[in-house]
Amino acid sequence: MHPIVGVAMAVAIVLILFRERKYAVAPFLFVVFLSPTGQELYIAGVHVFVLRILIMVGCLRMIWTKFSSQTQILVGGINVIDKIFVLWVAFRSVSVILTNGGSSGSMIYEAGFLWDALGGYFLLRFLIQDEDDVASAVKAFAVVTAILAITMTFEKIRDLNLFGYLGGVPIVPAIREGKIRAQGPFEHPILAGVFAATLLPMFLWLWESRRSKAVAMVGIIGSTTMVVASASSTPLLAYLAVIIGWCFWGLRRNMRTVRWTLALILLTCHLSMKAPVWFLIAHVDLVAGNSGYHRAYLIDTFVRHFRDWWLIGTNQATNWGYEMDDMSNQFVAEGETGGIATFICFILLISKSFGRIGKARRLVDGEAQKEWFLWFLGVCLFSHCVGYFGISYFDQTRIWWYTLLAVISAATAPILVEYVGARTVPVATRNSRIKSRVFTAPGRVGLTQSIKGL
Repeated sequence: MHPIVGVAMAVAIVLILFRERKYAVAPFLFVVFLSPTGQELYIAGVHVFVLRILIMVGCLRMIWTKFSSQTQILVGGINVIDKIFVLWVAFRSVSVILTNGGSSGSMIYEAGFLWDALGGYFLLRFLIQDEDDVASAVKAFAVVTAILAITMTFEKIRDLNLFGYLGGVPIVPAIREGKIRAQGPFEHPILAGVFAATLLPMFLWLWESRRSKAVAMVGIIGSTTMVVASASSTPLLAYLAVIIGWCFWGLRRNMRTVRWTLALILLTCHLSMKAPVWFLIAHVDLVAGNSGYHRAYLIDTFVRHFRDWWLIGTNQATNWGYEMDDMSNQFVAEGETGGIATFICFILLISKSFGRIGKARRLVDGEAQKEWFLWFLGVCLFSHCVGYFGISYFDQTRIWWYTLLAVISAATAPILVEYVGARTVPVATRNSRIKSRVFTAPGRVGLTQSIKGL
């Protein structure tokens, strides 16, 4: 571990343990996203990464809070997203162990994955519980992107990655078609760019909410700079998805029609094209030297070899063709890693997240600030989905994904509690008419059941 990272980690540990909960998320995010994932301590033959140390410390804080006070550690309690997330982690871990014959190496690897996933996700659920906590996290991300934008610009101009001196990432960046692909502390330039692009909606929300326009502008400029510096098509597509999602604000009450129209267009293309519809990806050429055809062929091979991976995944994808073991697609990675159960859980995780955002937005229809907040959360989730077609998350970018899921729970739970717990709740029917549904004031158990129903 580099001494600079060690000092930063020590400071973060102190702040996570002893500062108020709402101020603990910032130091956690700073250290996680401003240090390479390879930074670790080697203790008694065990490699303990910085991320896992911070997660362990944060979970100790969470456990202490649970037993030392009556404070609710998870806003809204355990919800459907939490349950699906746990199932996703469980199916994925068991499948990897079975695929590798129950080897000790696979068990150790999956123990680390459980540490990162379950520990990181529920820690973030604990740290982010309301809109103010979300704003604090977004401001922290804005500072992170500003720092990364400066270092990645330096990397692109001088052909030198400053984070390489810390260890864990190369000092000399990759070059494709004569263009330097800056990556900062991330494991790949695409991951750096997608991280920045998918943060853009949150910075737009920060600007729109007028909480801190200066910080929001810093984040917007930083994320845009990072996307450009990464010199990759996938981040540009994710960035474009944000702009498209922002422009669809006027159609927010007609998204069902938009979704069905898009589905019919894709079905028509699939039936009329000579190749499957996913080969449309092969025609996307935003940056010279992009791998659009490889991404399309990867999906095609994945579909055609369904019987090889559906049960518990596979570690033999390399036999499917040239570079088919390169899981540069999150959906393909889920299926190959954990089989159909893991794949379905991942799809449900996205679907239920969209569902909670949509239901919450309809309940606050007419309250502009809340609607914008929820809309930008949906746009953020949409941009992740676009990014998933070009890369799978395998470094600290996963923590940003867990953070978004935690933010969605924090944003929607209070709205569902407020409106479901009320005696009279306005409900938008399918024909856009507003009717009145009468609820008896529920007790604690009844309220929990009502929220679960949503």
